[in-house]
Amino acid sequence: MPEVFHYPMTYSALWLDYYYLATWGLSMLFLALVWAVFYRYGKFTYGVDLGCFWKTTLLVMLTTVSLGGPMYYNTKFVGEHGQDGDSVRITDDKLLYIDRTGNEKQFGLANITAIYQEPVTYNPPPKIFIVAGKSSAKDSLFVTTNLLEYKRFLADLSKRTGVEAKLR
Repeated sequence: MPEVFHYPMTYSALWLDYYYLATWGLSMLFLALVWAVFYRYGKFTYGVDLGCFWKTTLLVMLTTVSLGGPMYYNTKFVGEHGQDGDSVRITDDKLLYIDRTGNEKQFGLANITAIYQEPVTYNPPPKIFIVAGKSSAKDSLFVTTNLLEYKRFLADLSKRTGVEAKLR
């Protein structure tokens, strides 16, 4: 009987599919507003002018914020919620990873060679890699600690494959 583990779906599928368009759209609206204010009230001269320096500095800082804000949010969001709605299934002889859009990745349990947690976590939550392969071809997938009952999943996978999970 297959054992199925799911990631919780904390956001709607529409937001998970298109959040980056919304964040970039809002940031470009903010940037357009900054430039509109800049062109309306800028009054730059072409000589060396301290007022011109501060206005340019302010414009560069606000442009950096409007471009960096969505990058920060999108990177953090995909780290925390990129697997929402996905599921992992352990059958008698295979490990199946099915994402929320229906794409499937599968490994034979006999081909799994390592289960380990990433040494450095750049984006929470930590990733736990499952490596499978034979001598010439290797592939891997990862699960995060957001997977419901991930410790039981790793224990079951270790028991069925005979490969110890090395967690930090």
